[in-house]
Amino acid sequence: MSKLSTSLIIGTAAIIGLGAGALWSNIEGRQAQAQPVAAMASLAPRVFSLCHTGGGINCVVDGDTVWVDGVKIRVADIDAPETHPPRCDQEAELGRRATERLLDLVNAGPFEMRAFDGRDADRYGRKLRVLLRNGQSLGDQLVREGLARTWSGRREPWC
Repeated sequence: MSKLSTSLIIGTAAIIGLGAGALWSNIEGRQAQAQPVAAMASLAPRVFSLCHTGGGINCVVDGDTVWVDGVKIRVADIDAPETHPPRCDQEAELGRRATERLLDLVNAGPFEMRAFDGRDADRYGRKLRVLLRNGQSLGDQLVREGLARTWSGRREPWC
């Protein structure tokens, strides 16, 4: 087989693969619309810092709020302890740990965001998104580590 034939076969296979991936993504996307963050492996992952209050570009506000590319995101599948203001010392400490852990998780590499439960934004204007890496929720990781709760539809006290 000539090099030209091999190149055409490989190129055709790549195009078919991309088309199948797009079709699968469209089928899967009917339930939750994926919005990639650092979607291409060739792009360097974003570097997140802490920004407890105010606006930011790529930073973590607390255990369930981040700024991604200048957009404020509420991690929609969890509830983390408040850090500003916490209602007791226990909440303050747990909130600090949740914030630091979320910072570690978003800095660990590329992730994607998916819309949550058919709602685009909360009453504060934050985009409601589930953060996923390799199909696993970063919020669920915080829950497993005891740093957040699965979102029940309303805030519950931490004290």
